[in-house]
Amino acid sequence: MNDPAPAQAATRPRKPAPTRQHRGRILALQVLFETDVAGHRWADSLLAHAEAVGAPKGVTAFAEECIAGVLEASEKIDEVIRRHASAWPLDQISAVDRNILRIALYELRAGSPTPPKVAINEAIELAKEFGGEGSARFVNGVLGAAVQGEDPPQLTG
Repeated sequence: MNDPAPAQAATRPRKPAPTRQHRGRILALQVLFETDVAGHRWADSLLAHAEAVGAPKGVTAFAEECIAGVLEASEKIDEVIRRHASAWPLDQISAVDRNILRIALYELRAGSPTPPKVAINEAIELAKEFGGEGSARFVNGVLGAAVQGEDPPQLTG
């Protein structure tokens, strides 16, 4: 019996390799999750995770910038989440979803080099990869409401 799968696999377009920023967001998510759930120091966690995956310096530097920015603006970011996910107390949002939202809202701040569409699409991709069944839809809804309902400086600036 001939299996057509190998021939089809050869013609399917390949997914592009993850960018430095995408890999940095994944690393930032891992560290923010650990900091959020276990209370570990973020700098120690970043070093351990970066070493474990052999992250290049550019990836680690991008992750460090995201983590530091999220933590510095955490009160403002969490207030935006509370406003736009008002049916869910912050501590009842899964830790993965909560930290994906934090990274995206940090990237949606005024003056960010990340275009809003990219920040939202990246957050949705992280939610698909690391979140639960409804995570991507939830993250998209909260970020869409935040972008429509606020001036960018109010997001985290």
